Amino acid sequence: MTHASTLNRVERACAQLHRDGRAVTFTAVAAVTGLGRTTLYRHPALRVVIDEHRRRTATGGTLAGLTDEIATLRAAVDAIAARVRQHEEQLRRLTARTR
Repeated sequence: MTHASTLNRVERACAQLHRDGRAVTFTAVAAVTGLGRTTLYRHPALRVVIDEHRRRTATGGTLAGLTDEIATLRAAVDAIAARVRQHEEQLRRLTARTR
């Protein structure tokens, strides 16, 4: 089983639990996917998927929840932009050295 397929299984399990009106918990996801809870906790990508579904379920599309989500996305975009600027600066320095 590849990492992508495991991630996909966890994503589908979370969506299924949400559709069924059940709480998205590590125990419930483990039961649906057949993976161990320890596996879900130890792999950061899997943990993020479950935590994100839990957060979405908790906020339920409220205005406060949407505001929090926008703030989170804005912070993520800012972090990515800063990283891109760093890489661009590194490329400029490397290009200047080779000239």
